Amino acid sequence: MKSSHRALPPHLLLLALAVTAVWGSNFVVIKFALAHLPPLTLALLRFALAFFPLALFLPRPKVPWRNLACYGVLIGAGQFGLLFTAMRADITPGLASLVIQSQAFFTIALAAWLGGERPAPYQIAGLVLASTGIGLIGFHTDGSGTPLGLGLVLLAAASWAGGNMVNRAAGPVNMLAYVVWSSLFAIPPLLVLALATEGWQRMAAGIAAADSATWGAVLWQSVGNTMFGYGAWGWLLGRHQAASVAPLALLVPVFGLGTSALVLGEPLQGWKITAFALVMAGLSLGVLWPRLKKWMRE
Repeated sequence: MKSSHRALPPHLLLLALAVTAVWGSNFVVIKFALAHLPPLTLALLRFALAFFPLALFLPRPKVPWRNLACYGVLIGAGQFGLLFTAMRADITPGLASLVIQSQAFFTIALAAWLGGERPAPYQIAGLVLASTGIGLIGFHTDGSGTPLGLGLVLLAAASWAGGNMVNRAAGPVNMLAYVVWSSLFAIPPLLVLALATEGWQRMAAGIAAADSATWGAVLWQSVGNTMFGYGAWGWLLGRHQAASVAPLALLVPVFGLGTSALVLGEPLQGWKITAFALVMAGLSLGVLWPRLKKWMRE
């Protein structure tokens, strides 16, 4: 039963913040893994370890196999395959963590196209703000991101949005089990793409060169992101109002950009802070405006 409290208790708020910190800092962890592993090989290992051994302990969700397959391909080969490829050399972790959040607006667009849902004026305003911020990122070519990197991350965000629509069609499910079992279907396309573009020799050389830090980064993908992240987030959403939990996901790019600046020394130029503010303002407007409007009426 979901709690009737609007605000999370302090200890559960800390749990939610820990999840967003893990998800945000993961962009820096990805960069560490890419030091030795080719991007599609990293994605392949990520989803292989996300599926096994958890699939031995979590029953398959009662959804059609085709739904799990579509989600796995879109999130595995689409979102993470493209994201890791972009982050190898074409966009910084901080900017990647910010641009990937455009999935929220791709999701709105897909819902309008596939489901006939009309975007609300505040959603359109949020899209304009966020698009201005992303355009500002594309305008600057100081090494923080290339047009290719920006384009790949936007395609990754669109794939994530497609996965959101597939997940919505599945109905209420145990999200951790859903992510684990869908990971099975991410493995074949990632393997084929890795063999075709990276080649077995490069894949094997990357795995052989991987040190303990690299394998720790790979495990972070499955243990931190999947087991802890989706497990804890799903548990919170199952027991508390979505309005109390979901807005905290806005902190992911805050942790992403902050961690990249602190750990990797990613510079925070004025234009980057302005772009960050525009994208975050757009996302916040899209997520928080209905709640703020309701609060103002009370």
